[in-house]
Amino acid sequence: MILITGGTGFLGATLIKQLIDLGIDVIATKRSNSIIPEQLLSSSLIQWIDADICNYFDLEEAFQNITEVYHCAAVVSYQKQDAANMKKVNVEGTAYVVNLCLAHQARLVHVSSVAALGSSKNQAPVSEKDYWEYESSLSNYAISKYESEMEVWRGIAEGLNAVIVNPSVIIGASSGAKGSGAIFSLIKKGLKYYPTGTVGVVDVEDVASIMRNLMALKNISGERFIINNVNLSNKELLEKASALMGKAAPKIAVPPAVLMIAATLATAVASIKKEKSTLTKDSARASSEKLAYTDAKLQQALAFEYKPLETTLKEIAVRYN
Repeated sequence: MILITGGTGFLGATLIKQLIDLGIDVIATKRSNSIIPEQLLSSSLIQWIDADICNYFDLEEAFQNITEVYHCAAVVSYQKQDAANMKKVNVEGTAYVVNLCLAHQARLVHVSSVAALGSSKNQAPVSEKDYWEYESSLSNYAISKYESEMEVWRGIAEGLNAVIVNPSVIIGASSGAKGSGAIFSLIKKGLKYYPTGTVGVVDVEDVASIMRNLMALKNISGERFIINNVNLSNKELLEKASALMGKAAPKIAVPPAVLMIAATLATAVASIKKEKSTLTKDSARASSEKLAYTDAKLQQALAFEYKPLETTLKEIAVRYN
């Protein structure tokens, strides 16, 4: 039996949809207040279990007769006030999942992030060999994903059969207005500015498909795989998306120093209003970085053909228009 944690999330819901479309029964965890996506509401192949990822006994109940686990549940935030909860969910929750997989001898596919990778030392695209190193400028999100991945490596050392995937920025029509979908909401409203960094992106359906393929390769364990379709500048990505959405592309580049000042001001204003700023120092720093990723290792294992970026952006445009 298959268990998916974070079943109502962007990636988790996409993965579940692929599995049930293949006629496969799944058990999925969700928070008690989570809303089940419409496309998953009527399926008799899904058994939903309300479980707090940080409650070992909730999870233990969900693990009965489980042989395969996709761990998608995580908190993604660049808000300073979310740091403690994010670390608890991402690190402690993953430790519980790992321990239960060991106890039930279940194979695990763990969703990490390129944020848990290091930076390239020779200007080449970042690979699985570029190991993470602590820096004071790292976001709380990056730290939490690195530490959660360490829990999986600890489990592997204890005999866990597992693989780790490190996706770049995951996009898709079903993202809504949160996470990566926020940028397309801004384009819809009219975006004039763009950060000067670069980004790696991949379609959510491709990530889910690759996870299923890796789960099936039982002989592969104790390995991590970057999942990344294309590297491009934020300017290029915004221009492509704007054109498909019928909006004017942003024309004004915002240097990193200016973006950091804007983030400081935005955070201060949001604090006064008792709101969360959409622009923080961590998000500003992330959008100004110039990073690229290679999926050469994944291609050696799967020879996977990604959905063209233009197709993904067209699907997003249709959703917003």
